[in-house]
Amino acid sequence: MNRRPSRVLASVLTAGVLVSASACSAFDAPGEEPTNERVTASPAAPASPTASATPSLTVTQAHDALLSPAELGERWSATQGGATWRDGLLKGRTDVADCQRLLDGLYAEDLLGKPKGAGAVVGLDESDTEAQLRYQVAAYGGPAEVDAKMAWLRTLPVKCAEFTSTDVRGGRQTVTVVPAALPGVGDAREGLRMTMSGEGDPYGETPTLTLDFAAVRVGDRAVSLTNGGLGGAEEDFTNQAIQLGTQRLQKVLTKQSPATRPTDRPSARQG
Repeated sequence: MNRRPSRVLASVLTAGVLVSASACSAFDAPGEEPTNERVTASPAAPASPTASATPSLTVTQAHDALLSPAELGERWSATQGGATWRDGLLKGRTDVADCQRLLDGLYAEDLLGKPKGAGAVVGLDESDTEAQLRYQVAAYGGPAEVDAKMAWLRTLPVKCAEFTSTDVRGGRQTVTVVPAALPGVGDAREGLRMTMSGEGDPYGETPTLTLDFAAVRVGDRAVSLTNGGLGGAEEDFTNQAIQLGTQRLQKVLTKQSPATRPTDRPSARQG
């Protein structure tokens, strides 16, 4: 596989950090979750009738709901960090407000907003295409809050179907956004695929960043991920991660024991 575009772009972009500074981390929210929320059905999928009775997400539960590399296959491992395209491309600027919000949200890793409860995150690397996957489990301010973010995400394939951004070096990137179908899990879900193509390199090749974003709501909790890189983003891995992750979260919330984790699962730490 020719990875010259990755090496060339990495040599000229500002060195970045992976989605998180560590392979995985956890966080607590300042304050407690509301206790009398009204579950709002998403147009994409009816809300679960038992969602409001689901126990609050704890840090331990969030950790237990994380994916391990082995669940995605032998090509995946705990991240080693160093995704140069994060700073080099996602910090781009555009005149289109919604598209700028998309770029900013991908860079800040908060397209669903800041979590209002406990959560955890893990970073994984894929050896073949050099894709990187960031997977997060978190509690938010209520089902309606998450659904509103998903409704906005649903508009982006129209509002940001194609636009131009300027990267940190002043290069122009052609960006496209299309919807991505996800497995029918959870109470509501939304998926996008974004591609960014530059003006070419000295070898006559045009490096392209492909990045999937997927989110699934379970009550007022959500799992979300980004998956991709300069070598592409495999839809099968995106769908596998979102399906397995949602099912694991549902089992954790109903106090069922998830399947025994492989021994190579990265250990989560407080952060």
